[in-house]
Amino acid sequence: MIELQSINREMQQKQLINFPITTGSYLMFVNNIIDLALKRKSSIVCVANVHMFIEAYRDQKFLKIIKSADIVTPDGRPLVWGLQLLHGIKQDRASGMDLLPDLLHHIASQNISAYFYGGTQTMLNKTIFFLENKYPNLKIAGFYSPPFGLKCNLENKEVIDTINNSGPTVVFVILGCPKQEKWMASMKDNIHTVMIGIGGALPVMLGIQKRAPKWMQDDGLEWLFRLCQEPRRLFRRYTSSNSLFLWIFLKEYLKVKILNPLNLFKHIK
Repeated sequence: MIELQSINREMQQKQLINFPITTGSYLMFVNNIIDLALKRKSSIVCVANVHMFIEAYRDQKFLKIIKSADIVTPDGRPLVWGLQLLHGIKQDRASGMDLLPDLLHHIASQNISAYFYGGTQTMLNKTIFFLENKYPNLKIAGFYSPPFGLKCNLENKEVIDTINNSGPTVVFVILGCPKQEKWMASMKDNIHTVMIGIGGALPVMLGIQKRAPKWMQDDGLEWLFRLCQEPRRLFRRYTSSNSLFLWIFLKEYLKVKILNPLNLFKHIK
């Protein structure tokens, strides 16, 4: 586990085409999320991959939600490559599968608490058992598996009151993209602490699903490893999202790096 340090915590946001990504070192992401937690600031952390990028590309309302987030970490390797190819930024990847255990480690060490919202009751039961063994000093504010289609304002108010009264410092949201980001946006300024959407990171941490080998992570092939594990659920998403992202990115790269008049002038000189 990484240790928190006193470092420059200023983070910047960069646009990958029209999608906002927060830039900085991996340690800075952990530091800033813990800072938001300690300040009990109502805030949103989105862990962004290609799927989220495409959801935002197709839905302007969803893009607005992502742009309103306090932190958008670059989870997917293609987003990291995109920042380097378009902007020359050598960016650390900050994936949910790495952030989740690191944040739990620091939450436990600082004697603050975590709340888990989302997922099935079966998964949450496994989470309780896992945390008791892996993080015995971790304070758990609560767990909640929402009923399918929770939309009633009265039910939402009860959820808000339950979460706030439990006094969590970090709320981990496990609803999957884009549902978890929409839920967090609807809870902004209602839930009085930082919320982070961890999606598929929890089942990997619990051992329900395996994580890709390091070489596949580094080569941007983690999606292929996941596809092999869940072909029925992920085939359409990955074939559609990945191919569309590649097309969007190639058009942008061509416009910025090849057809840009300044670049053409440099080549002529």
